[in-house]
This record gives sequence, C-alpha cells and structure tokens, in this order.
Amino acid sequence: MVPAMKPPPVRIPQADPGAGYRARRAEIDAAVARVLGSGWYVLGAEGRGFEAEFAAWLSTAHAVGCGNGTDALALALRGLGIGPGCTVATVSHTAVATVAAIEMAGAVPLLIDIDPTHYTMDPGELAAVLAHPPSGLPPVRAVIPVHLYGQAADLDAVLSLCARHGAALIEDCSQAHGATLGGRKLGTLGQVSCFSLYPTKNLGALGDGGVIATNDTALAERLAALRQYGWRQHYVSDDVGVNSRLDELQAAILRVKLPYLDAQNARRGAIAARYDSALAGGGVAPPARRPGAGHVFHQYVLRVPDRAAVQAALRAQGIGTGVHYPVPVHLQPAYRGRVALGPAACRETARASAEVLSLPMYPELSDGAVAQVCDALRALSGASA
Repeated sequence: MVPAMKPPPVRIPQADPGAGYRARRAEIDAAVARVLGSGWYVLGAEGRGFEAEFAAWLSTAHAVGCGNGTDALALALRGLGIGPGCTVATVSHTAVATVAAIEMAGAVPLLIDIDPTHYTMDPGELAAVLAHPPSGLPPVRAVIPVHLYGQAADLDAVLSLCARHGAALIEDCSQAHGATLGGRKLGTLGQVSCFSLYPTKNLGALGDGGVIATNDTALAERLAALRQYGWRQHYVSDDVGVNSRLDELQAAILRVKLPYLDAQNARRGAIAARYDSALAGGGVAPPARRPGAGHVFHQYVLRVPDRAAVQAALRAQGIGTGVHYPVPVHLQPAYRGRVALGPAACRETARASAEVLSLPMYPELSDGAVAQVCDALRALSGASA
C-alpha cells in the first residue's frame, strides 16, 4: 500500500494572533508585569483605563468591559430590557455567538437572509418581517445587524426601519473595530454596540474579552452592574446579573494594542489593495465595497464555486485559508428546524456559505508573504501579472 501523501506545511497562515504579541512583546510583557505586581486582578485600574481609552477612541460616552463578545451581546439585550417575550432579528451568516447571545438573554431569534454582495442583513427582508411579523413569534423588539468581515451592514436602511417600528438597534461590531459608514465609526450609530476582543480580531486580547459601548449613561451603569451579579453596592444584587468581567491582564494588554489599531487597520487595507490588484482582470472578483463605508478587512473574503480545489491549490503553495462561515447557524444541528427564518428562508446565506473563502489577513504579514499570495492568486484567477 502506498502511504498517503501529507499536505505541505502552511508557511503563511490565514491568521496569526501570536504575531501581534511578538510585534509588541516588550510593551505587553511590561504591562503584564505591572498587573502581576499590583495585586489587583479584576475590575481595577487597568479595566477602567481601557474602558475610558476605548470610549475616547470610538467617540462614545461610555465603554463597559466584559468577559467576551457573546456576553457583550447578551448583556446589551438584557440592559435594554429585551428577553423572554421578545423576538430579536439577526442573520444566520455570522459566528454562532450572535444567535447564542439572543437565547442567553431569553429572547427568540429570527434569522434574516443576507444580500449576496456584501453578506450582511438584507434590509428588504427585514422590512417585510417588521411590517408583517411571522405568526407565532413574540413582537420584534430588537435588531442586531452584523458588520461582517470588517465592513458595515446597510445601517442607514436598518436604522430607519428600527425607528419606524420601535425596535432597538444593537450593532454587532465584533469584526469591525475602526470601520466607518458615512465617516462615522461603527459602534456609534445604534443605541448600543458590542465588540469581541478575541485574539484574532482587529483589536484582540491574548484571551477572551469583550466591550460594550453606548452614549446612554443610565444604560452603561446598568450594564456595569449586570456584568457583576447586578451589584451597585458590593455584595448586594439589585438585578439578577452574571459574572462576565474583563480581567486586568487582558485590559492591560488591550491598552498596549489600542494605540496601534488605526495603523494596523491601514496595513490591512494596504494588503487588501495588493490582493485586489492581483485579481484584476481575472476570473475571481475581489470583495465588494459598500459605497460610503470604510472597510477594515478583518477578513479578505473571496467567493469561489470550487472552494475545496482552490484551498488545496493554495495549501500546496504553503498558503493557509479559512472559511467564515462553512455552516450557517440555521443549518447547524443545535438550531436546525427550531429557529425562525424570514420569508427567504436564508437561501442566499446557504449559497454564500458554500463558496466564501478567507485569504491570509493580519497586519504583521510581511511584504514577501503578501507577494507570494498575490502570485498564487494570479495563477488561480488567470489574471495577468
């Protein structure tokens, strides 16, 4: 029997969170040492410092740290009084965390299809379900558009629909740290916004973390209480809360990384421009940009019908790829057949999930590595050099 050939090693990974640590090793190590020496490890000066600095960077009045991006969404819903007896509209083409958070808050998810160009919530279908809610569901009290791959959802349309129908708008910004729409940063347009700080995000900790942003002082105070057992007075719960605290080590690391975020987003954009150029004139289209939106390329996503073959061809050249996301939430075993769908039954979502492919994208990618990916793209797409 001939032994199976092992695939060649990946020399250029699709993501490399360790590169972010190595690029700032001295500063991060100093920040960690500062926390370790302080003797205070939860909800202290580092957390308060990060919250203030993140709010200033985003241009919101308040930021509230928490344990992760999933908790951020669940806390935001609870902070707005949305839970049992409420439906929340979102998308199926997202990390499962978005839908999990809705159910964590006790609400019912309603999954809307995407537009096939930008992969974000289809405002037309949202308009239909808000005007004529599916029978058997509680009232739609909130909408969570997901700003996907580093680019804005069609928020102008979604905001208008939410205002017309009295639904709260919660921005899921977990892939859009620093992205803009109409010159304004995402995370400042809805009533509240939620960010994951997972290590691979544009702003990533070296572990789990999340942050919620709002201009509503009363809401911020409620969120700060809910993340720690509903305490406003130590050891006394005014609300039924949870334990979801951003620890001091992660906050200190994030304070090191935040000042570099805008420059790193610019580097992502420069890498994306080189990928665009490599694909020009070939058979594979670069990612579409929404007019008026500033893209920060959390992912650089192509759409290819022969995805497995393309992945294998790139892997043969040592280039890693990813799929965000291979199975839509509504088709995953935990949700299939029990979550409500909009009238389009997420058909565009299912089509996209079979074809999307993420190329290597992180700011520490060397120019040489980018050139290797570009050469491979030209060969695969038939583009001229």
